[in-house]
Amino acid sequence: MNLTRRGLSQLLLGSALAGAGAPAFAQSRKDVLVIGLDIGDTVTLDPAKQNNYSPPLTLEAAYDTLVTLAPGQYTRPQPMLATSWARTPDGQGWRFTLRKDVKFYSGNPMTADDVKWTFDRIFAVKDQTAFYIGNVSSVNVVDDHTVDILLKTPSEPILDILAAPGFGILDRKTVMEHGGTTDANDKATEWLNTHTAGTGAYAVTGWARNSQLQLARNPNSWRGQSAYARIVIRHIPDSAAQLLAVQRGDVDVAFNLIPEQIASLKSDPKIRAEKLESLDFVYMALTQEAEFNKALAVKEARQAIMHAIDYDGIKNKLLGGEATRPATFLPVGVLGSTQADADKLAPKEDLAQAKQLLQKAGFPDGFEFELSYGQAVIDGVSYGTIAQKLQADLSRVGIQVKLNPMDQVNMRTQYVTGKTTAALTFWNPPAVNNYLWAGAATQRVAKRVHWTPSEQVLKLVRDATGEADRDKQAQLWIEFQKELVDQANLVVLFQPIYQVAVRDSVGTFPLTAAGWLADLSGAKP
Repeated sequence: MNLTRRGLSQLLLGSALAGAGAPAFAQSRKDVLVIGLDIGDTVTLDPAKQNNYSPPLTLEAAYDTLVTLAPGQYTRPQPMLATSWARTPDGQGWRFTLRKDVKFYSGNPMTADDVKWTFDRIFAVKDQTAFYIGNVSSVNVVDDHTVDILLKTPSEPILDILAAPGFGILDRKTVMEHGGTTDANDKATEWLNTHTAGTGAYAVTGWARNSQLQLARNPNSWRGQSAYARIVIRHIPDSAAQLLAVQRGDVDVAFNLIPEQIASLKSDPKIRAEKLESLDFVYMALTQEAEFNKALAVKEARQAIMHAIDYDGIKNKLLGGEATRPATFLPVGVLGSTQADADKLAPKEDLAQAKQLLQKAGFPDGFEFELSYGQAVIDGVSYGTIAQKLQADLSRVGIQVKLNPMDQVNMRTQYVTGKTTAALTFWNPPAVNNYLWAGAATQRVAKRVHWTPSEQVLKLVRDATGEADRDKQAQLWIEFQKELVDQANLVVLFQPIYQVAVRDSVGTFPLTAAGWLADLSGAKP
């Protein structure tokens, strides 16, 4: 249903704030922030099961982590529910001092028991969030406001990882009342999909998949009263529809506009464009399972694909130049991946070399493979448009691409279970730490493309993660990237520079590259 601005206002004016203890009252339109965003990949709002692109925006608003990363400051964790931290007396982990007098949305007090229970549940659920803290051996309560997180390898980083929204602290008592456990019998996800058990600035009060998300001000937030009474995130996958909505004032913020649409807003004094150099990227994953595709099982055939792609055309023609390109699975902007590093290491378009590699692979006339992608939008451009560009590029050297558009959720399911021949998808960081990219590339992403990394590659990741000298660590990450480029399973196409349209009714809208798009708790009229 397309709502006009007046219709949306009437809907909101007639709605009551849902949730525990939430009062029923009407808000004026200025008390409501409406965001237009493609949220088709949202399949759950359970922090322990977070593994998609758009949900962290909501999770960051509804849940607080022990530490956070401020916009633009991605290497220095800041206090959130923990006010300070230091090494444990035995040096085996970190001791966190918790903020006092914090209440959950339910009114229950937040204590160290809730912190321990949250992490124990993450380990029990065994979803992607648990992978990020595989180095954690245990979480132990010291007293009501002190908790220790002990590590298997104490030298490896953990603080910035804990800033990811998946580690939002849960209201133990409330979640247990709705089926939450710290064993394999947990049943709380369904309830968490439409409710909140956090201490965040806002609370989830409703979610209809492929329609909209609703959040309400948390009256118990330790920050004080949030700027907006409600936030509505409308699912608008089409960039043209988002453009119309922000122009008419149906939405205050539009996330998925293409450069031409952003440029068309320059003459509108009521709308501004805000830019963000992201740490996200779009990539094509190529299997090497011979049963799926005999050609892709040969490394030189995958390398031929890498050299047959018009990367500059993707950047300049599809994205209006608003992007950069990493060499591989480390974005530009992190240690060991400067723009100069990426320019040197990234594969280049070279059709002659692509044909030579095809000859070497035993497929001089090319081959065919199926490329799966979600019917969704990234940086204002549909995956379908990118796939068609790849199809045209590869045909120049005789490689035929059979396009397989799918529902975004179904495609991700097929991909993460290792059932795709090739997949066009995204990566966004849960937090800013090189290991979160490198560890993923050599473990669960490697499994998806049926690649078993060599001990040399795994050692590079271990050595780089534990290296204290930044210059030496950067060089190790460069060597790691060389190995991934040579392996040619993961072809990174671009790293977008996001351009977000914001109406002048919104005074502050803090974008972030930390992994959750924007800090909604800091948004103000």
